[in-house]
Amino acid sequence: MSKVVTNQIKKSISELVGRTPLLEIVNYEKENQLDAEIIGKLEYLNPANSVKDRIAKAMLEEAENRGVLKKGTTILETTSGNTGIGLAAMAASKGYKLRVYMQDGVSEERTKVIKAYGAEVIPFSNVPELVQTLEETDGDFVAVINVFKKSVAEKEENVVFLNQLENEANPQIHFETTGPEIWEDTAGQVDILVAAVGTGGTISGTGAYLKSKNPNVLVVGVEPGMASIATLENPDITEITGVHRFSDIGDERVPANVNSNVIDEIIEVETSEAYNAARAVAKSDGILVGISSGAAIWAATQLAKRPENRGKRIVTILPDTGLRYLSTDLF
Repeated sequence: MSKVVTNQIKKSISELVGRTPLLEIVNYEKENQLDAEIIGKLEYLNPANSVKDRIAKAMLEEAENRGVLKKGTTILETTSGNTGIGLAAMAASKGYKLRVYMQDGVSEERTKVIKAYGAEVIPFSNVPELVQTLEETDGDFVAVINVFKKSVAEKEENVVFLNQLENEANPQIHFETTGPEIWEDTAGQVDILVAAVGTGGTISGTGAYLKSKNPNVLVVGVEPGMASIATLENPDITEITGVHRFSDIGDERVPANVNSNVIDEIIEVETSEAYNAARAVAKSDGILVGISSGAAIWAATQLAKRPENRGKRIVTILPDTGLRYLSTDLF
């Protein structure tokens, strides 16, 4: 019997990235007596369960196209987890070696998942130069990456450091995919975009696209409140993983992929508020999401409560799955 020819069978998980659905969290809206719609973009339905699958695919393909990534090359990346996981999955499917340098203190699921894909994980604490920089700069992640380039990446041959903080493929893939998906799935009826800010790629690329279609779309960035940022004096504070403060720090500490011209407003969220929102939406609508998603939902809720936003549609990016936090006290 001959095989039936079909174009519906995929050949790589990279073909499954994107086209995540939008879902209105209607029960949550009712429970909170909201008069605006909150629409979640369920990025945990990407193949490796986060929005970072998009940039993992894009950065790999861009490096291949430039000729710097080929068989036998080892990929390097620094991460708080989700980019490393996305890269590990994509690298496995393409046959590349990956070495991830991971922030200490993230959930153990992150390390286990990356290793499950066959990649190597090295904690920041194993690299003295990174530890020293973190201590001297009180946790400046941009400074850490600059030191990493000089002390690790540039000293090794046959490696390629993708550097999600500066890699232009990061915001570009959101301009090319995430933004258009939201515009198409809402038939252009979107009033507000809410996204947590880490590397800045998601909000910058998605926001830029939506504003190119309608300059009146309000783009709101989410950052952690001051009480939710660990310091040398208070190192045990539980942070919102992967979400960084950017509004009131020096330009040298802001990732290059944060386009402040796209962001109209900033909302601070404390870790406890992010936890409460993530727990609430799991019970109200059956959506199991992580801490950064909880932060985005909490911010969207505050926007939905404003009288001027009555009847408006708020689309919020929900970056990853709550299954990545089961070893923490989130749930």
